[in-house]
Amino acid sequence: MTARRPPAVARVLERLTKTARGHDMFARGDNVLVWVSGGPDSVCLLESLVRLRRLFGLRLQVFHMDHRLRPDSATDAAYVRRLADRHGLPFHLAVAIEQPGRTDSIEMWGRFERAREAGRIARMIGATRMADGHTLDDQAETILMGLVLGWGLDGMGGIAPVNGTLVRPLLDVRRTEVEAFCRALHLRPRRDPTNADTNLLRNALRLEAIPAIERSTGRDVVRTFARTADHLRRDATALFAHADEHAETLVELRDHGFAIRARALLGLQPALSSRVVRRGFQRADLGWDHEAIDAVLDLAAGAPGRSRDLLLGIKARRTRTHVEVEG
Repeated sequence: MTARRPPAVARVLERLTKTARGHDMFARGDNVLVWVSGGPDSVCLLESLVRLRRLFGLRLQVFHMDHRLRPDSATDAAYVRRLADRHGLPFHLAVAIEQPGRTDSIEMWGRFERAREAGRIARMIGATRMADGHTLDDQAETILMGLVLGWGLDGMGGIAPVNGTLVRPLLDVRRTEVEAFCRALHLRPRRDPTNADTNLLRNALRLEAIPAIERSTGRDVVRTFARTADHLRRDATALFAHADEHAETLVELRDHGFAIRARALLGLQPALSSRVVRRGFQRADLGWDHEAIDAVLDLAAGAPGRSRDLLLGIKARRTRTHVEVEG
C-alpha cells in the first residue's frame, strides 16, 4: 500500500498538476531537462516531477549552471548531482568560462548564460521540454520590477507559464508552500546568501516592498499581481503575433547575429517595431534588454556608419540599409 503523502507535499503536487494540464506543458514521452540551481524552488520542482513522472509519462534529466559568482559555487553543483544520482537521473553541468562585464547586469548575464547553456544541452540530448522553478512570488516580483524599471506591457505581463519549450510548472505555487514541501520531505536545499542583499532590486521588492504593501492593504497582493499579469500577457501576446508577421520579412539571421531593415522598421508603430527588434535578438539567441532594443531603434533612425556597444559584448551598427547586430 502506498504511503500517504504529507499535506504540504500533496498540496504542491496538486497545484503543479493543475498548472501543467491547464497550459498543456507536457506530452507523454517528453524528455524534460529540469533546471536545478539547488535552491528551494528548483529542488521542489525536481522532487515534484520525480513523483509525477509516471502520471505525465516523462523522462527526466537534470541541468545545473555554475556561474562561478561565489567561491563555494561548486558545492551547489555537487549537491544537485547527488539529488540527480539519488533518483537515478542523468546530470548535466555547465560552468561559466567568462565573468560578467563591469557594465553588465549580473542578473541579466546569469539568466542569459543559463538559458544558452541549457538550450545547448537540450539540443544535445534531444530534450523536448525544459522546466524551471519560478513560483507565484517570482511572478509578483517580476511585475513590480517591470513597473519600477519601466518595462512596459511586456514586463508587466510577468513570467509566461510556457515559453517555447520552456515550462514553469510551479508558477501557481507560493514560496511558503515550496518551503513547507521541502521541510515535509526533510530536504535541505542550498541557500544563496546574496538573496538577502536588499541592495539588489528583486530582493528589496521581495523582502521589503511586497510585505509592506500587504500590511498596508490587508490583501494577498501576490495573487492579485499574478491575475493582472495574466490579463496583460494576453494583450502582449496579440501584439507579438502581429509583430511576428513583420519580423518574417524584416529580420534576417546571420552567422553571429541578425540584420533588420531600417527604413521598414521605422515605418511600423512603436508598439510593433520594438517587438520586431526583440524577436531579432531572440531568434539569433542573443541577450537583450530594453536599452538594447532602444539602441537598435535609435540606430535605425540615424545615419549610416553609427554603431553602439550593447550588453554582453554585443555590437550593433547602422549600414546603408540595415541595422546589423552581432554577438
